[in-house]
Amino acid sequence: MHSHHSIDYIELTVRDLAAAKRFYAEAFGWTFTDYGPIYAGIQGEGREVGGLHQSSEIRTTGPLVILYSDDLEASVNAVLAAGGQVLKQPYAFPGGRRFHFADPSGNELAMWSAR
Repeated sequence: MHSHHSIDYIELTVRDLAAAKRFYAEAFGWTFTDYGPIYAGIQGEGREVGGLHQSSEIRTTGPLVILYSDDLEASVNAVLAAGGQVLKQPYAFPGGRRFHFADPSGNELAMWSAR
């Protein structure tokens, strides 16, 4: 299951979702759950472990690391208290809520909660 404040999910931004799904399925045997025309979840053993997000804006610095939180609001406050910056306020998505933040070096991460 999910562990509080651990790396929980890796999200890769891709230009062409269908082509990316074909690549990862053929190269590694990955399977996916589609959540609409621009997002597919990467299925792991027993749960979803990542996602492919189609966008014209590709992250050249690498994938988005997503942490899990038992209490999203407390985690927002902890990020701010530690000197981080909230880049995207908490928002709902299929399966829960999440927010994006930057650490003091400017690295962007996200955190999600099922609640």
